[in-house]
This record gives sequence, structure tokens and C-alpha cells, in this order.
Amino acid sequence: MTGPEPTSPPLDLAAILGDPGVGVVVCCGAGGVGKTTTAAALALYAAERGRRVVVLTIDPARRLAQSMGLTELDNTPRPVAGVDTSAGGSLDAMMLDMKRTFDEVVLTHADPEKAREILDNPVYQAVSSSFAGTQEYMAMERLGQLRQQAGAEGTWDLIVVDTPPSRSALDFLDAPARLGSFLDGRFIRLLTAPARVGGRASLRLFGTGMSLVNATLGRLLGRQLLTDVSTFVMAMDTVFGGFRARAEQTFALLQDKRTRFVVVATPERDALREAGYFVQRLARDGMPLAGLVLNRVTVTRAPLSPGRALAAAEALEELAGDAPPPGEGDEEWTERHTAALLRTHADRAELAARQRQLIRGVAAAHPQLPTAQVPAAAGDIADLDGLRSVAADLTRTG
Repeated sequence: MTGPEPTSPPLDLAAILGDPGVGVVVCCGAGGVGKTTTAAALALYAAERGRRVVVLTIDPARRLAQSMGLTELDNTPRPVAGVDTSAGGSLDAMMLDMKRTFDEVVLTHADPEKAREILDNPVYQAVSSSFAGTQEYMAMERLGQLRQQAGAEGTWDLIVVDTPPSRSALDFLDAPARLGSFLDGRFIRLLTAPARVGGRASLRLFGTGMSLVNATLGRLLGRQLLTDVSTFVMAMDTVFGGFRARAEQTFALLQDKRTRFVVVATPERDALREAGYFVQRLARDGMPLAGLVLNRVTVTRAPLSPGRALAAAEALEELAGDAPPPGEGDEEWTERHTAALLRTHADRAELAARQRQLIRGVAAAHPQLPTAQVPAAAGDIADLDGLRSVAADLTRTG
């Protein structure tokens, strides 16, 4: 005797977006699962129901700009045209510019001379553009800036964040610690040790041993690179303490009761495994998890099973025999047309069955995790109407 089939409680995103006590919604998950579309659809839904929303995307594919009818999207929030503002809401959109955000942090938190020294440094230029974790860290930094601006100016009452398309969905939360460990690393401390020790007497403690180390590193790295790294780290040391403090503040914001995390996945084994890791990590760090969105779920409405559909297709193909296919422009349904449709239905029904099995596994593993399902769209989401259709599926609880 088998028990009841596991089901998940519904995820009520309409209630979450309509709650004035919710100020930040973070969409996270593995790459390629539809986080950008989900974030844009949720932001549009909230804006058209009276919220003042800014959506921040970190997706370099620029799909968000295209779907919102914007010719460009950059580090400055821009109003989205075509949004129904009759309920008093508004919608701005922006895309993270990693280097520009880093530059703004330096300019804000260092005096002009020190800021110019940092910005002109070749090591800084490399780190700010391509260092592993910089994009995720700057996403955290930009979120903190937006939250501060919203609080000070009352510009927005809801921030929707589309997290970076990282190899691991956990990178967004780990980035501040990784970037900090770079400047605190043993190798960096070794490079800058002479400059960090004050006074001639202290410097003499290093003796010839430190000179030999520097000489060896100079031969390995090149004296100019060694000088650039040392200069960069010493210059950044004056502002990086502020980086850590702000990262801690933003991390606390993510743990705040005004924040909701929405984990996004597709009904595929790898994406669901990544989503499961993220659910566990959010719970471990005390992050407020709203629930799981399952994107691109295959839906079949015909009651015909895959086996019966294939059997019928084979029978029709046998009936057609060697008869020539209809001529071009012939719109009559033939046995061949019907057989092809039956095979397509069988393929979709089999895919839907596999997805249902995976979704049942999620419900069994996380029985209390609220879940919403979004059917697979017939085509790309390319405009506001497409986003409204996605939003309607996201907010449907029945």
C-alpha cells in the first residue's frame, strides 16, 4: 500500500510582492534557469500593482533590457516605458557594471589623491575587471547602495535582484569573504610586509632574509609587477576596511525579515540539485527563503499516454503505406500529418512524466518548501506582454 503522492505547498508570490514590509526580493539559482526573466516579471507585476520598484540584473546577455524595450541598460537605474502606473507604482531597471561600481566605491571612500593612485594602478585595473568573485562582490555592493538610496530618498520601496550567472549559485553569498581573503592572503602579506613595518629599527628585524625573498619574488614576477602589487595593496588597505563593513551590512540586509529569497530552477536533475544546495545554505545562514520557482515545466493537456500515442502513430503510418506525401499547399490532414503530431505528443508526454517525477522528488525532500510552477513558453520572452504572462503564472496559486 502506497502513501499519498508528495506535494508542495503553493508559493504565494502575489502576497509577498504586495506586502509593504518586503523591501528586497533576491532571485537565485544555477545559470540558465530563467532567473533574469523571473526577476523582471516579478518586478513588473509589483510595479503595476503600486510598488515603486528597481530591478538589478547581473546577466550579461541583456535579455532584461530587450524584454523591457530598453535600448541600453547600465549601472544607472532607468525608467521602463509602457508600465501601467495607474496604481501609483513605477519601474526602473539597471544592469551591474562591475568595474564602474568598483571605481565608484574607491572614489567615494578614498581621498582624491589616494583614489587616483588606486584607479591608475595596473593591478587594480585587472582585479576590478576580471578577478574571480569581483562581479558577485560588486553585486552585493550595488545592492547596498540601492538600499541606502531607497532609504535616504524614498526612491523605491522594493528592490528585485537577479543574482550573477555563476558556476555555483552559492558564489553570490561567498563573494565578500573571497575578495577579502585575496587582500588578506599570506602571499599578499609577504609582498607588502616591508611597507607595513614602521621605522628603521623594525625594518632591520627583517634583515637580509627579507631582502632575499623580495629579490627572489622580483625575479619570478618581475620587479615592476611586484611594485605594482605592493602599491595596490597598500593603497587599497585604506579603503578596504570599509568594503568589509559594507559587505557585512549587506549580508545582514539579506538576513533581514524584509528580504525574501526566491530560488529558481528548471525541472532538470542538475538544476534541482543546485537548488537543493541553495535551500540548505539559505537555511544555514538564516536567510529568509520564500520558496522555489520551477521554470519551463512541460504541460500536456491531452489524456493520451505516450505508449498509446506511439501505437496510434505506427498504425497510421502503416495505413499510409507508400502513398506519396501531399503536394505543396495541400492543407488536408493526412495520416502522415496525424502520425507526426502523435509522435510529438508522445515525446512531450514522456518529458512531462520525467519532470513530474523529479518534481515529486523535490516535494519529498523539502515537504515544507512553497513552490510555484511556470509552464514552458512557446517562444522567447521579448516584451512586456511576455513578462506579464510569466508574472501571471508566477503569481497563480490555484
